[in-house]
Amino acid sequence: MVNENKFAEQLRDIVGDVGLITDRADMASYLTDWRGNYTGAALAVVRPANTAEVAAIVKLCAETKTPIVPQGGNTGLVGGGIPDNRGNAIIVSLRRMNRIREIDLANSVMVVEAGCILQTIQEAAREHQQFFPLSLAAEGSCTIGGNLSTNAGGTAVLRYGNTRDLVLSIEAVTPDGRIWNGLKALRKDNTGYDLKHLLMGAEGTLGIITAAVLKLFPAPQRTCTAMVALSRASDSVTLLKMIRDALGDRVTGFELMSRICIDGVVKHFPATIEPFATHHPWQVLIELTDTMKDSPLEDALPVALAPAFENGLVIDAVIASSDAQSIALWNIREHIPEAEKLEGKSVKHDISLPISRIGEFINVAEPRLLAFLPAARVICFGHIGDGNLHYNLSFPGSAPTPEQSKIANKIIYDLLAEMHGSISAEHGLGQMKRDEITRHKSEVELDMMRAVKRALDPLGIMNPGKVL
Repeated sequence: MVNENKFAEQLRDIVGDVGLITDRADMASYLTDWRGNYTGAALAVVRPANTAEVAAIVKLCAETKTPIVPQGGNTGLVGGGIPDNRGNAIIVSLRRMNRIREIDLANSVMVVEAGCILQTIQEAAREHQQFFPLSLAAEGSCTIGGNLSTNAGGTAVLRYGNTRDLVLSIEAVTPDGRIWNGLKALRKDNTGYDLKHLLMGAEGTLGIITAAVLKLFPAPQRTCTAMVALSRASDSVTLLKMIRDALGDRVTGFELMSRICIDGVVKHFPATIEPFATHHPWQVLIELTDTMKDSPLEDALPVALAPAFENGLVIDAVIASSDAQSIALWNIREHIPEAEKLEGKSVKHDISLPISRIGEFINVAEPRLLAFLPAARVICFGHIGDGNLHYNLSFPGSAPTPEQSKIANKIIYDLLAEMHGSISAEHGLGQMKRDEITRHKSEVELDMMRAVKRALDPLGIMNPGKVL
């Protein structure tokens, strides 16, 4: 049993008064996730200022067998950064480690600490006429460490890939308190296991990522944004193929939204400008970018859309004629999660499917759900280009009961199994899906994952109760 007073003093010796929070009231914002779905307890919140302090904290916890819950911006949706209720763990918040250590334009990389806010990284890249493409609704508050730990996706995966594709190397602290300084700007390093990929996506269960070398890209010089109206969700898959065939990798974003999503945004954000006079069942937000200043994107998109109009695939379309209009269209998409939160709690599903089966899934899932949950409303939106849907259920006037959540999850997850999909596309497993994953991975996969966990974290102190 840890002597709490002695342990707190040992932590204070490492991080100082400014880096240690032990008062229950002061810890409150770290102990509950932003949607209010998960609340835990902790011995302390520890806020290290550098990697050496992280290593010293982890070493002390290994010696005392104290569980550690790493936390970034606390914007996750699966409870991955929240401790359980036992109160025997510490939260290690990386928010003070927020320096951009280096911008190396010759190598097109940026070296950042784990606590850097994603938006700060984007802005720093722009100041040097470069581009960091990871973009998601929480970018003003999420940290890059959390993004790496969950292998975040976002709206630009179609062109640039997931977070794993945007990272060359990392620095991390191992579960026994050693520092792995793997920071290199190498594009090729074929010298054995690629260890960074073990920690990225591991949600803090194999170590703590403290810094990373991120790839930078040429800044887009031209952008074209459009909102397109469709009758059926399945038409979005056909349209994506047509647009990509015509415009190639200029297609950066391709976001599907159901009418209910847009109604929620209009309700809770009155300044929202509806792009169409008619309320269409489905809308797709398309964004094209090009690094060539004279790229005729505004002319190319109508040409690419013309066949879709002719065959009735597209009902209507609005192409932004200014940056302000482009921002207004994107605001519709980006406000969906916040509007959903303002409507009340919902049953969330962050799922992925083969792109070809997205329309089939949407057509089959809703009737199955409503047969058992007739009061539910389906809130469906997502990144069609990478097969990622956010498929959520709300119950107007009330929060979903545990039984309703259980029924919804079983229907959705069983259908995903039938269609060879995944129960987590970009949010991770956390504590929400830890048990469910055992139904969807083979014993071979689970044995391999457990073997890695035992090898790297034999004491089981790194983010216990998450992933496995």
